[in-house]
Amino acid sequence: MRTSVEDIEIKLLIQAIHACYGYDFGGYNEMSFRRLVSVILAKYGIATISCLQDEILHKPEFFARVLPDLTVTTSEMFRDPDFYRAFRDEIVPYLKTWPAFKIWHAGCSTGEEVYSLAILLKESGLYERAVIYATDINPTALKTAKEGIYPVTQIKRDTQNYIAAGGRESFSSYYMASYDAVRFDPGLRKNILFAAHNLVVDDVFCEAHVILCRNVLIYFDRDLQARVLDLFSRSLAYKSYLCLGSNETVQFIAGGQDFQTVSDQQKIFRKVVRSGAPIQ
Repeated sequence: MRTSVEDIEIKLLIQAIHACYGYDFGGYNEMSFRRLVSVILAKYGIATISCLQDEILHKPEFFARVLPDLTVTTSEMFRDPDFYRAFRDEIVPYLKTWPAFKIWHAGCSTGEEVYSLAILLKESGLYERAVIYATDINPTALKTAKEGIYPVTQIKRDTQNYIAAGGRESFSSYYMASYDAVRFDPGLRKNILFAAHNLVVDDVFCEAHVILCRNVLIYFDRDLQARVLDLFSRSLAYKSYLCLGSNETVQFIAGGQDFQTVSDQQKIFRKVVRSGAPIQ
């Protein structure tokens, strides 16, 4: 009986958030969404999902606080270093054939991986040719990404990741430390455009040579994964690249046949159908 009540509460919560704020969590993986809700209940000492719904509907400022907990904002500089090594080896030579190119980082969270990409492009002599569109559903995460300010406690880990990813300079040259925080070089933001974008309901964001969407699809159910994969296919030029997270794939998803696997280990795929964005 308890499970049945929770099923009803979860469905009503999703409907309430969509109706009141426009965020649609209906296509999220059910177990993942339940875990996120459970964390919120414990964090704020709320007894039931129905009580959480009441708080969300009647207190917009409370919803603004819990939205980051619902949209997952885990990130770090050069996360999965081997991926960045593969990016240097496989994708950088392709980008060098273009006088200018666009990269869409969908679900950029708090921005650490966007700055990682900017650093990689700078060290490859390609940053001045690039426009990086960094998008996320979460306005709080986007604000952090735009500021480029992170806890100094992360720097040791980030430096190790940078070295493991094949970094060619001193990582400390890319940021300034002040007390308990570091601020990344504003010059890295010069060619980055941060913007709100909802993968669940919004359409093509840009015409891209590369799309990165790492560790986002795992939170979606199969139908929503197919919808997003179609969006990415329509956003990419022929022979352009899609980069997913370490536990994600295009296989077994409708539309996956649009892509050829370049690196199954690092989840890099290349579009092999002549449809979608006609990049000039």
